[in-house]
Amino acid sequence: MGNKIYPIGIQNFESLRLDGYFYIDKTALIYQLVKSGRYYFMSRPRRFGKSLLISTLEAYFQGKKELFQGLAMEKLEKDWTKYPILHIDLNTQKYDSPQSLESKLNRTLITWEKLYGSEPAEDSLSMRFEGTIQRAYEQTGQRVVILVDEYDKPMLQAIGNKELQNSFRETLKAFYGALKSKDGCIKFAMLTGVTKFGKVSVFSDLNNLDDISMWNEYIELCGISEKEIHKNLETELHEFADVQNMTYDSLCEKLRQYYDGYHFTHNSIGMYNPFSLLNAFKRKEFGSYWFETGTPTYLVELLKRHHYNLERMAHTATSKQALNSIDWESPDLIPMLYLNGYLTIKEYDEEFGICHLSFPNKEVEEGFTRIPQKE
Repeated sequence: MGNKIYPIGIQNFESLRLDGYFYIDKTALIYQLVKSGRYYFMSRPRRFGKSLLISTLEAYFQGKKELFQGLAMEKLEKDWTKYPILHIDLNTQKYDSPQSLESKLNRTLITWEKLYGSEPAEDSLSMRFEGTIQRAYEQTGQRVVILVDEYDKPMLQAIGNKELQNSFRETLKAFYGALKSKDGCIKFAMLTGVTKFGKVSVFSDLNNLDDISMWNEYIELCGISEKEIHKNLETELHEFADVQNMTYDSLCEKLRQYYDGYHFTHNSIGMYNPFSLLNAFKRKEFGSYWFETGTPTYLVELLKRHHYNLERMAHTATSKQALNSIDWESPDLIPMLYLNGYLTIKEYDEEFGICHLSFPNKEVEEGFTRIPQKE
């Protein structure tokens, strides 16, 4: 009998490991990520494991070997060096004015400055960030690790407000610019978010940032693959089937129909939505778990404003390049819907570089019919 404790809503790696929650081992991929580059960005839909990824990286760079017992990382890593870590979580704030973002960054900087000190001459947020990176490196003798969770939360909340959007963009662009100016002091940096903003991006000065959102080798970094289900949840699959009075094969097929189907590049395997999948295993019942947590307000408003057509969206096409960033001024909602997980790549035309999109699975398709349309 399966006795797993499913980590529904658990985003802290240390808590997850110490409290005995079920964990699908992603640490071999994390080791590869760390050893093969320095600056990364990854976009994934909400509740796809981005925060847990950031937290796992934090525990690794803190040298907490005991948390990785029994995982691939335990055998792969030999040194377990402790590095100074600057972790920014932009998910925990309502951003409705320029001051709201500045206040969040200021509070974060104050916390770091208590550890590493400050200089009176550093009179801007970006200069204080640069100074903190420099002092953390000098005081510890180790280069700094920078982890940013939900970098785009302020930008998304300001969609529809051009003035506020520009204000946030300029603040974040200058702030993240410290990553380039202090390159010699930085060991590793990872930024995550739902979207990647195009045109005058907050990343426009960070030409050393690897966007791995559509790299096939890192597809399994967030989300759950079919292979991982059968490797880690085989007993639970049989139990689930018994409770549902279904055959094993029928249950596996229904799980695929409802929660699989996310393709984050044109030639990738499908990934399951981890939030919905683990909820289904915990309750041994099918449900629209991801959709029931709510469609983001900014997306609902955009859908209403642009008179979205359900049938058209389910059979649409665009270039691969267009999918990887958004322009908030554009009337084209397809990249936004793709990056938020409401559409996915179903087919790819190699000759013309065109991605054919549709809903990833039944949960999303059925949930979309419940989003209020513009009257």
